[in-house]
Amino acid sequence: MKNIFAQFALAGLMGSTMIGGALAAEDTIKVGVLHSLSGTMAISETTLKDAMLMLIDEQNKKGGLLGKKLEAVVVDPASDWPLFAEKARELIEVNKVDAVFGCWTSVSRKSVLPVFEELNSILFYPVQYEGEESQRNVFYTGAAPNQQAIPAVDYLMNEEGVERWVLAGTDYVYPRTTNKILEAYLKAKGVAEEDIMINYTPFGHSDWQTIVSDIKTFGSAGKKTAVVSTINGDANVPFYKELGNAGIKAEDIPVVAFSVGEEELAGLDTAPLVGHLAAWNYFQSADAEINAEFIETWRAFIGDEERVTNDPMEAHFIGFNMWVKAVEAAGTTDPDAVIDALVGVTVPNLTGGYSAMMPNHHITKPVLIGEIQEDGQFETVWETAGLVPGDAWSDYLEGSKDLISDWRAPMSCGNFNVKTGKCGGAE
Repeated sequence: MKNIFAQFALAGLMGSTMIGGALAAEDTIKVGVLHSLSGTMAISETTLKDAMLMLIDEQNKKGGLLGKKLEAVVVDPASDWPLFAEKARELIEVNKVDAVFGCWTSVSRKSVLPVFEELNSILFYPVQYEGEESQRNVFYTGAAPNQQAIPAVDYLMNEEGVERWVLAGTDYVYPRTTNKILEAYLKAKGVAEEDIMINYTPFGHSDWQTIVSDIKTFGSAGKKTAVVSTINGDANVPFYKELGNAGIKAEDIPVVAFSVGEEELAGLDTAPLVGHLAAWNYFQSADAEINAEFIETWRAFIGDEERVTNDPMEAHFIGFNMWVKAVEAAGTTDPDAVIDALVGVTVPNLTGGYSAMMPNHHITKPVLIGEIQEDGQFETVWETAGLVPGDAWSDYLEGSKDLISDWRAPMSCGNFNVKTGKCGGAE
């Protein structure tokens, strides 16, 4: 593994909803919220919109920021990837937001990257992703592969004795790139090609009978088998239901998911899923005073004592507080000043520790493996000894393993090649 320390050294479809719209524009600092409130990803993203409204409301109770109240501007890109770019431009150019918190899928993030670069605005991206990216205008508060996917595979291999692997994902960039990394990693660990099954399905896929049957057959070869799931959005509901229908239990073929948290489980009968796993950096069950306070605040804000929290909500909690702290340090919301001020900022996370923003615009996070319980919560069965710094570039892919990212001067580069000594990637 390349030296991580080198990275330190070197709501409607066509309109936007204004929260607090009675306030005059010059009296507020506007915060963009770019999450799907309709379409296949609404099952996951609507909660993140609500979480952002809560965080903004809580900051306003503290007096706002730089002597002004914060004003949320919410748009609905409707799980339509090109529409994400249009809505991002609308937020920045028309609504004049000072920062944006949003996106879930990598294809939506990729869609908006050129907009944030062109207009020099700031995006906080709160969801686990495939890495292979470090952009000056983006701060990645979700997990990179070395903070989720790699530790999950290590856990299954070392603790569960898994020898055969099903890499099942939704057909877009995050699952494909993550599985490319995992396939290379597994082969480097001595796993034979015939012991790796890879399958992709469209967004919103609902007919899982054949695929689950294939998984069951693949797992009957006499070797311990596991499913590593990068299935995203509402397709998880019929997938897990079909696992139950097929009688696939965790002790037979465990599933470790990277996109299923408490929010997704809230809509499922979890009894057949007990013992299956998820890899995240936060679970609602985290035993920390700050987490208990966050849950209490969340339920009071949303008006529902049963409402759950999840990992991407914590990522927004971390990212938002980092942005507030950087704005206060810079004394302005000017993007260039805030971007510079964000590197090195440290704020509490919800597991009882602190997370820091690194020069590659990724953060430090603990990694947790959790077992699904009957009540839809997770019991942590394994965690890293400390915080893991997010690695923007994979150590297991050619063209990536020689790259590092450091957005501080004088490097100011997201893909610096340590072999060639040049910024610009593998070429």
